[in-house]
Amino acid sequence: MTTLRFAPSPTGFLHLGNARTLLLNALMARKAGGRFMLRIDDTDAERVREEFVEAIREDLAWLGLAPAMEVRQSQRTALYEAAFRALGERVYPAYETEEELDRARRLARASGRPPVYDRSALKLTPEKRAAFEADGRRPHWRFRLSGGRVGWLDGVRGHHEIDLDSLSDPIIRRDDGTFLYVFTSVVDDADLGVTEIVRGEDHVANSAVQLDMFAALGAAPPALAHHNLLTSGDGDGLSKRQGSLSLRTLRGEGIEPLAVAAYATLIGSAEAVRPVDSLDELAGLVDLARLSRAPAKIDPEELAALSAKTVHRLDFHAAAPRLVGMGVAGGSGFWETVRGNLRTVAEAADWWRIATTDAAFSPPPDDDAPWLAEAAKLLPEEPWDDAVWKAWTGAVSAATGRKGKALFAPLRLALTGEAGGPELARLLPFIGRARALRRLTRDG
Repeated sequence: MTTLRFAPSPTGFLHLGNARTLLLNALMARKAGGRFMLRIDDTDAERVREEFVEAIREDLAWLGLAPAMEVRQSQRTALYEAAFRALGERVYPAYETEEELDRARRLARASGRPPVYDRSALKLTPEKRAAFEADGRRPHWRFRLSGGRVGWLDGVRGHHEIDLDSLSDPIIRRDDGTFLYVFTSVVDDADLGVTEIVRGEDHVANSAVQLDMFAALGAAPPALAHHNLLTSGDGDGLSKRQGSLSLRTLRGEGIEPLAVAAYATLIGSAEAVRPVDSLDELAGLVDLARLSRAPAKIDPEELAALSAKTVHRLDFHAAAPRLVGMGVAGGSGFWETVRGNLRTVAEAADWWRIATTDAAFSPPPDDDAPWLAEAAKLLPEEPWDDAVWKAWTGAVSAATGRKGKALFAPLRLALTGEAGGPELARLLPFIGRARALRRLTRDG
C-alpha cells in the first residue's frame, strides 16, 4: 500500500512551510488511496515540549487531516538499538568536542578544502580511546558512508546524484546515547513500510546519506521527492522558533483552513493558486512534477484574499457549527445574505449583531435626520420578505424625490451603521420593522 508520513519535531508551532510538506504527503496518500501517518520526532529531549506535540495534533485536525496512525520516536528506542547493532562496523565512535570539530572545519575552509570530516577517529588506538574516556569524554557515533555516487529518481527534480565522498560521515548517536533524526528516520521508514517521502529540498544531502543507510540495513528505500521551499516576503526562510506564519496564528486571524491548504499546496507550482471546495479536490490537483524548482515567496495579503474567496464559497452546512458557536441564528437565509461580504466567518457575528440588536450607531447628519424621519413613516407593515426593500425605497423616492446614492447611502448608514455591506433587500427582514423605525428616528 502507498504509505506516506509527516514527521515534525515538536520544538515549536508548525508554520506555513511545514504545512506544505504535511499537505503534499497527506494529499499524495489521499490521491493514491493509500495511508498517511504522523510520526512525532521527539528524540531531542532538551528542545521538545509536550505543548507542541498537542499543537501539531490540533493543526492537523484544523486542516481536516486524520492520520491513519501516530507514532512517537521517544517510544521506539529498542528498535533503534537493534538497528544500531545491525550496522556493525559501519558505525564507529568519535571523541572530538564540538569546539574541535568547528576548528577543523574552519581550518579546512582556510586551506581551500571542503569541511568534510577526515575520519580521524578511525585512526585512534585503543590506548588513545581509553585515555579520552579516562578524561571523561564519552563518544558520539558516526555512520561510515560507503563512498561513490548515489542517485535516485526524484519526484520533483528528476534524476539526481550526490557524491558521498563530498559529505561527512553523519553523527547518528549523541554522546548521551540518544539517536539523531538522520538515523531514526531511516529505521522508522523501513519498519513502518513508508513507500514515498515528500520533503523540502533542504533535505537533499540527507537523502543521499539515508539511502546509504537503507542499503546498509538491507531495507528497500522509499521513493523520494524534494519540494521547493516557502520563504517570507523578504526571501528569508521560515522558522518554528520565530513563529513565522504559524498555523496557530493564521487560525487566530480567522484564515480558513481550506485556504491555508490550497495556498500551501499550490503556491510555487504550475497550478494557479485558487480556492477549492474540499481536500479531495485539492488532492486531484497535486502533481509533484509541476512544482517549481525556485523558492516561493509567501504573500500574507494573497493568502487573506484566498481565504475570503473560500468563505464566499462556503456552504451553509459547513459553516453552521461555527455560526451556532458564535450565537448566529438565521439559518441558511442569513448566511447567504452576508457570506459574500465576509473576509472571515467570524465577521458573520458582527452582521448578526448589527441586524438583530439595538447597536449604537452614530447619529445621522442633521440634514438627513428630517428626511430619514419621513422615510420611517413610509415603512410597510410586516411581515417582510426580500421584496419590502424595493417597495419601500420606491415609495420614499416618489415622496421625497431622492434617487441613487442620495437615496440608498443614508438609509444604509442609518440602518446598519456601515457605509457598505450585504444587500439590504435581504438584510432588512432580519432587522425587522421595530428596529428599523428606532434606527431611522433614533428613538430609544
